Amino acid sequence: MEENREGYGLTDGKILFICLILFVLLVLLPSVFRVSLGISHCYVKILIKMLEWATLQTEEGVKKQKALALENLISTGIIQREETSMEEEIAGRHQGCFNLADVMYFSKRGCEAVAEDEVTRRFSSEELVSWNLLSRTNANLHHVSWQLSVVWVAGILIRYCLLMPFRICLAVFSILLLVLATTVVGQFPNGRVKCWLSNQVQMICARLGVRCVSGLIRFHNRENRPQEGGICVANHTSPLDVLILATDGCYSLVGQAHGGFLGLIQKSCMQTSRHVLFDRSEMKDRHLVRKKIREHIADKAKLPILIFPEGTCINNTSVMMFKKGSFEVGGTIHPVAIKYDPRFGDAFWNSTKYSMMTYIFNLMTSWAIVCNVWYLPPMVKEEEEDAVHFANRVKAVIAARGGMSVLPWDGGLKRKKVKESFKEEQQKKYCQIVIENGSVGNGNVY
Repeated sequence: MEENREGYGLTDGKILFICLILFVLLVLLPSVFRVSLGISHCYVKILIKMLEWATLQTEEGVKKQKALALENLISTGIIQREETSMEEEIAGRHQGCFNLADVMYFSKRGCEAVAEDEVTRRFSSEELVSWNLLSRTNANLHHVSWQLSVVWVAGILIRYCLLMPFRICLAVFSILLLVLATTVVGQFPNGRVKCWLSNQVQMICARLGVRCVSGLIRFHNRENRPQEGGICVANHTSPLDVLILATDGCYSLVGQAHGGFLGLIQKSCMQTSRHVLFDRSEMKDRHLVRKKIREHIADKAKLPILIFPEGTCINNTSVMMFKKGSFEVGGTIHPVAIKYDPRFGDAFWNSTKYSMMTYIFNLMTSWAIVCNVWYLPPMVKEEEEDAVHFANRVKAVIAARGGMSVLPWDGGLKRKKVKESFKEEQQKKYCQIVIENGSVGNGNVY
C-alpha cells in the first residue's frame, strides 16, 4: 500500500521535471523567440499599486511638518542655493573696475560646494521622494503604521526568500550558457553562419540576464535603431546598460577592460565577435582605440559600435561631459537615451563604494529594474564643427529626451581631482567679466 501511495505522489524527480518544464516554457522559450508573456507587466502593475498604497500610508502616518521637512531635504538637498551663473551674479555689480565684494561670491560658492556640490552627488544613489519599501530612504518610515510594517516584512521575505534564489539560479544558468555557447560558436570558421549564431547567443543571454533582475524595458522609436557601420552613444548608469541594449540588437563594444566577473563575460564575448577593450590609463591604448574605431566604421557590414562617452557610471539624474574621442573619428552617431525608474530598484553602480558582487546582490534583492530606452534620430558632425561642440550637441539631445540635467564636468572626477585646466577656465571667465565691464564703464581696470 505504501509503495502504491508513493507511486501516485510527487517524488523529487517529478518535482524537478515539472520545474524544468516551467523554466523552459516561461523563461527560456520566450527569451529565444522574443515573446512576452505579460508576466513582467503584471508584476510591475502590482508593484505600482503597492507603492502607491505605501505612499498614502506614509503621508497619513507622518506629521505634516515632518513630511514637509523630508520633502525639502530631498528636493533641495542640504542647502538652498540660487541657480544663477557667475556671469549673471557678478556682472551686474561691476562699475568698470574690480570689486572686492566678488570675494564674498566665491567664498559663498566654496562653502556651498563643501556642503554639497552638483558633481559629487551625481556619484551617489538618487534619493527618492516616496519610500519604495526598500532601505533607500533618509527616514525610518516602516514604523509609521503596523500595516506598513507588515507589508515591509512581507516584501523582505518575498525578495530574499523567493525572488533572490530564483534569480541567482537563472543568473548561473545564463553565465554557463554564455560561456559554453560562445566557446562552441567560436570554433566555427568566420562567415555568415558564425556571425548569425554569435548574434543569437548574445541576444538570448542578454534577455536571460535582464530576466535575472525582473527587468521590464520599454523601447521607443525603434525605427531609429543603430545601423551597421554606425556609432551608438548612450548615457551610462550601470553595466546593465549593455544587457538592456543587447536585448534589442547586437553591438561591438568599446570600453574598459575589466577583471573578475566582468572580465569573464568580456572574454566569452570576445570569442565570437569583435570588441575593442582598452586600459584607460594607457595613452597608447587610446590612440589604438581611435584607429580601430575608424577601421570598424569604414566597413558598413559590421555591427554598430556601442560607446558610453561619459567613461563612468552616473546616477541617471544627469548627463556629464562626453569624451570627444568617439566624435573625432567621423561616421554617423546614433544617440540613445536610457532612463531608469528608481521606484523599483537602484540601477546605478557606485563603483567607488560597492564591488561588482555587492552591486549584483543589491540588484538581485530589489523589486525589479524598469527602464525606458529612446532611439533618437542619427546625427552627423556639421561643417566646421569641432568634436567638442558635436559631443555637447549629442549630449544635450540625450539629456533632453531622458529628462536629465546637463553638466559640463568630467565624470572622471569620481576618482580624480579637478584638472588645473578647469580651474584656469573659471579664472579666465571671471577675468573676461571684469574686462568686458571695464570696457563699457569708465575704463578704470585695476
